[in-house]
Amino acid sequence: MSVSVVLGDITVSHVDAIVNAANCSLLGGSGVDGAIHRAAGPELLRACQALGGCETGQAKITPAFALPCRYVIHTPGPIWRGGGHNEAALLASCYRSCLSLALEYGCRSVDFPSISTGVYGFPLPQAAHIALRELVAFDRTHEGMVLRMVCHTQEALRAYQVDWNMFYQETKPHEE
Repeated sequence: MSVSVVLGDITVSHVDAIVNAANCSLLGGSGVDGAIHRAAGPELLRACQALGGCETGQAKITPAFALPCRYVIHTPGPIWRGGGHNEAALLASCYRSCLSLALEYGCRSVDFPSISTGVYGFPLPQAAHIALRELVAFDRTHEGMVLRMVCHTQEALRAYQVDWNMFYQETKPHEE
């Protein structure tokens, strides 16, 4: 299995693409979005302006400019409004849209942040489950791409590790 969960700073990832938990304008914001824009430099903002925004659950790609990766895949996650407004399906769509673009652009390694769990308020345990479910499902049908969840805090790391252990147990061969 080529899916893992790590603690780190996604802006220093040496991979083909990193994912930006963006807002719909794609013009920068707080959290990981702001950190990626600051690290990439002003060229990223200009490239994002040319994209004309992005709908929640979809994704768009730009060069990475001053970042150590090749691409930034921008995806606006859903704002948590109690769970009854299609939030889970929209979050799953974020991951699938990013993975589709990564395939289209020939990426062999992609690092993801915890989409929608910052100021958008998506509950971390639910977000972790959705993210890992989508990454593991993709990994089962597309060999050769290395996928990492890069958690910025110990709290996020613990939430993702709980689900990772569950998915890992499901994918281990059973001993007889």
